[in-house]
Amino acid sequence: MAKVDSSPALTVGAGRHLLAAALLAAGMIAGQGAQAETLMSALSSAYVSNPTLNAARANLRAVDELVPQALSGWRPQVFGEGAVRQSHTSTTPGGSLDLTTSTIGVTVTQPLFRGFRTVNSTKQAEATVRANRASLSNTEQNVLFDSVQVYMAVLTNQAIVELQRQNIEVLTEQLRATRDRFQVGEVTNTDVAQAEAALSGAYTQLNLAEADLLTSKAQYRQIIGRDPVNLTPAVPARSLPSSLDEAVRLSQANHPAIIAAVYAEEASAYQVKVVEGTLLPTLTLQGSVDYTNNPSASVDSSASASIMAQLTIPIYQGGIEYSQVREAKELRTERTMQIDATRANVRQAVASAWGSLEAATASIASAQAQVKAAQIALNGVREEANVGQRTTLDVLNAEQTLLDARVSLVQAESARVVASYALLSAVGQLSAERLALAVDYYQPERHYQQVRDKWFGLRTPSGQ
Repeated sequence: MAKVDSSPALTVGAGRHLLAAALLAAGMIAGQGAQAETLMSALSSAYVSNPTLNAARANLRAVDELVPQALSGWRPQVFGEGAVRQSHTSTTPGGSLDLTTSTIGVTVTQPLFRGFRTVNSTKQAEATVRANRASLSNTEQNVLFDSVQVYMAVLTNQAIVELQRQNIEVLTEQLRATRDRFQVGEVTNTDVAQAEAALSGAYTQLNLAEADLLTSKAQYRQIIGRDPVNLTPAVPARSLPSSLDEAVRLSQANHPAIIAAVYAEEASAYQVKVVEGTLLPTLTLQGSVDYTNNPSASVDSSASASIMAQLTIPIYQGGIEYSQVREAKELRTERTMQIDATRANVRQAVASAWGSLEAATASIASAQAQVKAAQIALNGVREEANVGQRTTLDVLNAEQTLLDARVSLVQAESARVVASYALLSAVGQLSAERLALAVDYYQPERHYQQVRDKWFGLRTPSGQ
């Protein structure tokens, strides 16, 4: 099995030289004016401000509330009640009687046994929280990888725009020289037309490259939360798996999508028990205190208190519970199948990322050789054209070949960086902590502990 070095090879470093040079020529690298933006600072910005990631965090905080909701099954329920009755009675001869009776009371109901539904509901809620924590980690991975992609897209498109501008400068000079030679009869009008056509085509390619750059900048703003300014070249991710087998093993053990699927299946298993609990008896203890005020009675007011234990045994309620149990069991089967599907998807993502990384690494060496050979060929064609052994079209073709090679090299450099982070994501290790981003890491356990045992309160821990 081919291995991938965790540190950039020398040939890759030399390949990045073209990307850095193009950015320097375009004035994209810091040195004058605004502070430079690195890949890590861009990822930090996305980690803090990306709306998709923040929405997932808010969703997890909402899911945390499932636990105190389940725990409420252990707690008493207290209700107050009050009533006022006004009555009018007519008497004979010609009399009437008005009566006002008021009653207030408090009832406390304490569940003692609910068919194990409280226990299983709590376990189900806890499993659901763990599943959503893993889903949040997966969302974090996806956002960070999207950030890497858009960062490298902007870098690549900036470099391509600069290469296209340089090509226009070369073709403009080529057209000028061709026209001068036409004036002295060294070339024909056909050569001039070919040079003009090449320059017009270059402007078209520049316009397309600038459109791609504009699109990638808009995506950068969408994902990272600010405009790209003075981006610096990025290096591939480090500490990658040394073999495909190791990458697959790590992914199956660590990928948050798999972990989320496992906990989702666990939650569905407890749901089966919760529904089965509706077929078991329920035991509650109820106490009440009432105070009645009745001025018309011999005793103006009275107070009473009572306590009662109530046992309810379900016998048959139309068959809905049995259907719900069967439904819950099928949903658990679905969750079990989803674990296998998720494992297969992750394995495929690892193989794809590994192949892309190897291909990009090999492409860099090929593109470097292509650039070197194309430059030598262009120099030779120009010399031969000066002595009449080559045509203007030969020179233009050689220049286009060199441009294509340079663009391929820039794209290969970018592809290797993206593929390295794709592999890191595929094995479940693309996180803010793993990358040591300079941010305050979101701690989902903090909110969970704040709300788990709350009995009262309408405000969230954040003050809403």
